Amino acid sequence: MSSCTPTTNVGMKAYKSVNDSNDIRLFRPQLNMKRLSNSMDRLCMPGSDFNPEELIDCIAKLVRLDQDWIPTEEGYSLYIRPTVISTHPYLGVAAPNEILLYVITCPVGPYYTSGFAPVRLTADTPYVRAWPGGTGAAKVGGNYAGCMKPQKHANKKGYSQILWLFGEEGEITEVGAMNVFFFLEKEDGSKGRELVTPPLTRGDILPGVTRQSIIDLSKSWGEFDVVERSITLPE
Repeated sequence: MSSCTPTTNVGMKAYKSVNDSNDIRLFRPQLNMKRLSNSMDRLCMPGSDFNPEELIDCIAKLVRLDQDWIPTEEGYSLYIRPTVISTHPYLGVAAPNEILLYVITCPVGPYYTSGFAPVRLTADTPYVRAWPGGTGAAKVGGNYAGCMKPQKHANKKGYSQILWLFGEEGEITEVGAMNVFFFLEKEDGSKGRELVTPPLTRGDILPGVTRQSIIDLSKSWGEFDVVERSITLPE
């Protein structure tokens, strides 16, 4: 395997129903399959047009096999990681013609050591996570590699993650491990409220499945405006 090997993955979760422990549920697997397909296409991987239902069926069979590993505590789940790597037998930098798809599972709890408590963020970093035209919108291993050093610096200062900014005006993009939303009072004097999240149009933000779920649910409530627009740190 070449040191330049393209890699991509998606993070999925399986849960047991609170009413029936034999009822196992995957969280929006079709959206995860779409993201995997888009990421494979961005890396020029063959097979990016795979049948999503076939892979979901394979994952479901694996989850049933591993169902005893699914935690039952609130906030816990079985983490599922479909991963695709290039396996072509060349050392040069080129689009792969052979790939390996595999899926691993692992029981998980809260992402942060602080549990479910609010996390501390910092935007004070000289580094950049992604750039328009790059791979920021794809689930690519290289995106995470470049964030390791700034993340380590942030942790040493007592912060959980970095709030990544873009451009001279400090446009907010995303947090290191998640998308971000802001619940704001409108400034037009209407006393209305809006839920704002940065748009995906620039191509430097990862389209999270949880992000899309929050948008879908919030719009269905009809209690406030749900807006995808640029928002800056000064705002």
